[in-house]
Amino acid sequence: MVRFLSDDDVAAVLDLESLLPVLEEAFVKQGRGEVERPERPHYPIGRGLVGDDPLGTALTMPAYVHGATYFATKLASVHEGNAERGLPTVNATIALADAETGLPAAYMAGTRVTNARTGCIGGLAAAHLAASEPVTLGVVGAGTQARWQTRAIAAATDVERVSVYSPSDSREACAAALREEGLEATAVDSPEAALAGSSVVVTATTSIDPVFDGDALEPGTLVVAVGAYTPSMRELDARTIERAARVFADVPEEAVTVGDLAAVGFEVEDLHPLSAVFEGEVGRATADEILVVDSVGSAVLDAAAAEQLLDRASEADVGTTIPL
Repeated sequence: MVRFLSDDDVAAVLDLESLLPVLEEAFVKQGRGEVERPERPHYPIGRGLVGDDPLGTALTMPAYVHGATYFATKLASVHEGNAERGLPTVNATIALADAETGLPAAYMAGTRVTNARTGCIGGLAAAHLAASEPVTLGVVGAGTQARWQTRAIAAATDVERVSVYSPSDSREACAAALREEGLEATAVDSPEAALAGSSVVVTATTSIDPVFDGDALEPGTLVVAVGAYTPSMRELDARTIERAARVFADVPEEAVTVGDLAAVGFEVEDLHPLSAVFEGEVGRATADEILVVDSVGSAVLDAAAAEQLLDRASEADVGTTIPL
């Protein structure tokens, strides 16, 4: 029997507070080399449908965490034009199979899983690297991931207030949605206003140009950049990297190929793996240091999150089971 979980089913069993330690453990195993994480192919899709240009990017992301009951493969896509259609920019499905027998175990809607596990990267970073609590949060970007970063940081820390900036009116909608979730959120009219007084700054955009001036960062700020994932995308300027006492990455060998770090000539040796923070090997040395976490995402987190969700769904008998 295979369990199928719709997006509503995933929402019913998803809990950020319980997911955070699961993903922290997965990070640690990744850092120790106790995972299988093949290279993730990505390729343009949609060319020839409405013209000669591609309409999106498809990714195949397999992973296995040593000792886990299941191995996972996520099929994902990024269609930036979906925002104009009122559709999610990122869409995904996740397949889980039994690691002992290879038999299929579950298929689940993966978009919410992707958003939650990416948000938890910011949550874990803030919990371990923010200078102090309560956290004052500045968010540059007002889309789906901006909201999930804020939710996860609030699940991992005590958030006092949130300032949201986007060049469009989406900042008002984002702030209003966060207020409905119980957060003190305000839309602001410039990146500088989002940075002002913020102990943690998150960038969650699809920009190809830096989204704020690094000289505007206040001492002690933790910067979490989650938007850029290709060499042409860039959220952070050279000044931000220059001012950082240390730069961390979830997957250093991939992060150096992305615009934020490639533009300043960073090599893998210049980065600290985020897993080392969770191992207690490196972190914040002083309260006034500026720190940067650059995230490109890892299928290891998808695998760990999907297994926890399947376990919770099985215990609660959520979803639909059918023979395949």
